[in-house]
This record gives sequence, C-alpha cells and structure tokens, in this order.
Amino acid sequence: MPLALLALAVGAFGIGTTEFVMMGLLPDVADDLHLSIPTAGHLVSAYALGVVIGAPLLAAVTARMSRRTVLIALMALFVVGNALSAFAPGNGSLLAARFLSGLPHGAFFGVGAVVATTMVPPERKARSVSLMFLGLTVANVAGVPAATLMGQHLGWRATFLGVSAIGLAAIASLALLIPHDHTHTPATGLRGELAALRSLPVWLALGTTVAGFGALFAAYSYVTPMLTDSAGFAETNVTLLLALFGVGATAGNLLGGRLADHSLRGTLFGGLASLVVVLLLFPPLMRAEWSAAVAVTLLGMAAFVTGSPLQLMVMEKAAAAPSLASSANQAAFNLANAGGAWIGGLALAAGFGVTSPALAGAALAVLGLGVAGVAQAVDRSRVSSAGKVVATHVPEQPGALHH
Repeated sequence: MPLALLALAVGAFGIGTTEFVMMGLLPDVADDLHLSIPTAGHLVSAYALGVVIGAPLLAAVTARMSRRTVLIALMALFVVGNALSAFAPGNGSLLAARFLSGLPHGAFFGVGAVVATTMVPPERKARSVSLMFLGLTVANVAGVPAATLMGQHLGWRATFLGVSAIGLAAIASLALLIPHDHTHTPATGLRGELAALRSLPVWLALGTTVAGFGALFAAYSYVTPMLTDSAGFAETNVTLLLALFGVGATAGNLLGGRLADHSLRGTLFGGLASLVVVLLLFPPLMRAEWSAAVAVTLLGMAAFVTGSPLQLMVMEKAAAAPSLASSANQAAFNLANAGGAWIGGLALAAGFGVTSPALAGAALAVLGLGVAGVAQAVDRSRVSSAGKVVATHVPEQPGALHH
C-alpha cells in the first residue's frame, strides 16, 4: 500500500476527532457560554448540517481541479473552521464556526476515496479506502478521548486548537506524499456532475448507507444510558467503553476492506446481517457488565464492515462523477446519524425501555438489507436487459450472402 494513504488517514483522524469530540465537551461549552445542554447540542447539529451541504457542493464545484490541490484546500478550510471555534466569543459565532468546520468533511472523504483507489491495483481498492477510513475509526479510540481530556483540563478552546494542529500536520502530509495529478473530468459543469447522480442504482446505494448506518446511530446515540442504567456501569467508565466501540470499528473497517476486495456485495450483505443480529442481542447482552462490553465492541465491528463496500459501490454506480458520488455518500452517512438518533429517541419516548433504541436499529438494518436486495435485483435486471440487446443485434458476418 502506498505511503500516501497515511496522509489521507491523518486528515481523517483530525476530522473524526473534531466530529465526535463535541459530544464529550458539551457540558464544558455550555457552562462557559452560559447555555443549556439542549441549546449547546445544536453545535453538533451545525457540524452535521455543514457536512450534508458541503459534501456534494464542494465536490461538484472542484471536480475539474487537481485532486491533490482540492484535498489540501479542504484541509485548510478545516483548520480555519476549528481555529475560529477556539476563539469564538459566543454561541452564534461558535455555531457558524462548527458549520464551517463541517463543510470540508464529506468532500475530503469523497475525493480522498477516489485518490486512494487510483493509487492501487483494482483488486486492492476496498482495502485502500479502508486504510483511509482507519484514521476515522482510530479517532474514536485515541483522538476523541485524548481531546476530551484536554478540554476538561485545559479548557474546551484548547481542544479545537489541538485539532487545528492536527489539520496542519495533515496539510504537510498531503503536500509531501500525495502525487501531483491532473483530472480528466469532462468540462460539463455543475449540471453535468449532478446528472451522474440521477441513476436509480446510485440512489439505492445511498439509501443503503442511510438505513445501514441509521441502524448504528439509533443504538449508539443512546449507548451511555444503556451502559449505566441497564448494565450498571459507573459514568466514569463510559469513556473506556466507547473506546472499545472504536476498537471494534477499527477491526471491522480493516476486515471489511479485505473482504470487499474479494466480494463487494457479499461483504455488504454479511455486514448488514451481522448488524441485525448484534442489535437484536443488545437487550440481553446489556444485563451484565462483561456482556455489555462485548456488545459495544461487536456493534462497532458489525457496522464498519460495511463502510468500504458502501463507499466503493456508490463510486462504481456513478463512474462519471466518482468524487461527487463518494462525497454524497458522506452526506448520507450524516443523514443516517441524525435520522437514526431521532428514531432511537422515538423508541425511548414511547416507553419501550432503555435498550429499545437497539431494536429500532435492528429494524433499520433489516430495511438496509431490503434496499441492498432491491439494488442487486436492479443490477441483475440491467445486465440481463443489456445481454438481450447485444444478442438481438449480432453484427452480420463477413462474407454473408445477400439476397
């Protein structure tokens, strides 16, 4: 694997850290800015909104630029957003800074995935994408806990300065390791780029991402009360358990990359089916501390097995605009984050119990399997139709007699 993938992983590590660290810093930010916790929670939503808007938009408007230049520019925007977060004087300016920080997120992963796949042989494409995503999963193991501790001891503003420093290191890595390139995208403009996303297979792949990762976030958004109220863990131990989720996600990400290079769709179906099983087992596993720890680890593993296959599938279905499609998949991931948390919250609000969000997540994973099944049927139908067209238009053999 080329060393350039390390530069992409460093950028992914910074992005993953800033995305998830706000959850741990909410009480500190709320106290400092004299906000309620629900009001401070809008800072999480502002970042996610930036991802959803910025992912397809920035990927589309930069489609004809050198991908190396785009990656460096996106990381520079990331540094600016986090630096502004560190010096934000109030809630309004911090909301704007968090939105700005989220804008380059999806486009970086989208363009980075395309760059990663162009640097390796075809049989290693999924593995190269998984190595880029390794930075994101390792952020949950080390980056987020370390940044949270920094915020608790040095102040939350120090955390965002630290993340900005990671961004600067990523810029240096990208400039040093990513090879110069020239894009070959047709000059079709923004309308032409968006036209590549109109096909049904692309939308089915994006729908699988929303349902599959919505299943994850339906449960993960409420894993802390499950661990404390059901499994009996002290709140001080939750951070360690969330690190176990990151360990599982890292293992699942690497496993999914290897398996997907052998069978892309088989890995996707296997990962979604495993996610259904893990989520259905959540209620009984949350009755004891040891089994709850196992459940959290398995949740990360089962969910992130599907990460690389979904990213590659979207890119393949929109071959005319792979960067835009890949970025749109990151927007779908963040829609899954918001939608999954909302659906899990509905289960809690309905009084079905503290572990009910996991069962809601299992239903979403089943939906993801269904969408993936429809996508496979559509692909087979199109291949069959194409075969019939070829068969009915066999060219006339040379030397054939004419009457």
